[in-house]
Amino acid sequence: MNIGVAVVFLVAGLLILWKGADLLVAGAVGLAEQLGVSSLVVGLTVVAMGTSAPEVAASIAGVLREVGGGDLALGNVFGSNIANLALVGGLVALIRPLEVKRKTLFREIPVMLIVALLLWPFLRNSYMSRPEGLILMAVFAVLIVITIHTAKREAKQTRDEAKKANLGAKPKNPNTLKNVLCVIIGLAGLALGAKITVDGAVVIGTRLGLSEAVIALTIIAFGTSLPELMTCVVAAVKGHHDISVGNLVGSNIFNTLLVTGAAGVVRPFQIESQRLAAGADYWIMIAVSAVFAGAVVIGKRVVDRTCGIALVCMYIGYVVYLLFV
Repeated sequence: MNIGVAVVFLVAGLLILWKGADLLVAGAVGLAEQLGVSSLVVGLTVVAMGTSAPEVAASIAGVLREVGGGDLALGNVFGSNIANLALVGGLVALIRPLEVKRKTLFREIPVMLIVALLLWPFLRNSYMSRPEGLILMAVFAVLIVITIHTAKREAKQTRDEAKKANLGAKPKNPNTLKNVLCVIIGLAGLALGAKITVDGAVVIGTRLGLSEAVIALTIIAFGTSLPELMTCVVAAVKGHHDISVGNLVGSNIFNTLLVTGAAGVVRPFQIESQRLAAGADYWIMIAVSAVFAGAVVIGKRVVDRTCGIALVCMYIGYVVYLLFV
């Protein structure tokens, strides 16, 4: 593939991503209304897992390689998590200040930080074994069960309150099939668009002489974060803050536990680059997560445009660090 074709791939992929994100957000909001749960829960589960599917595919494909597989898998996870909070979170805040619910600040965001720190003892020996991968996946399964249980309880409370207030039980958008199809087609569009975009970007990166670790931490990580970016931007434009927040936080939890765990279960891997084995890039991911949480606290549960600029600048600084250090 030459540079010209690669550029065409980039443009076509971005267009497909935008339309896929538009359909996904519309379907997710409709499903949330029908199920009587908050958009945040849908963002944390359906949307987050769907938009993080490219990370799973990229990391598993990475560990199946004979050389450098572990670095590609972890570089993808770390780079995607950093891109989600710094780049995507920052851009969303620039479009429209990001509002975060009190429950999210005291529940989901701390969980995101805790699971990121949980990786440290697994990575410090530069090796991810199959039992360690299973532990990470088990923790993820427990979190999903807790989230679903909490969502059911909150949905019941919402229905009870509606009955008491004589608001009726009819959802605003009763077309279940339409909403499900929007979610499915939207996720498929995001996956296809991300693949086309990444294929083009990797060709360009290889032609520029970038190393595999840098390609994983930048191009592949950014490419697999494109579904989150487009979904959050579309949600921000439409004012669905819970979808954006749920997608960002949920995707990072998903990446840290399930993506890393699944890669280790499929094939235990050696981490060759010390910057990834609980080294510099790992702690940068932790720092970005802490800064995002701090921005939410300082802004009194609103990530404003000033914080958005700071987050985007952090990401730009990180990319410069990767390219020149």
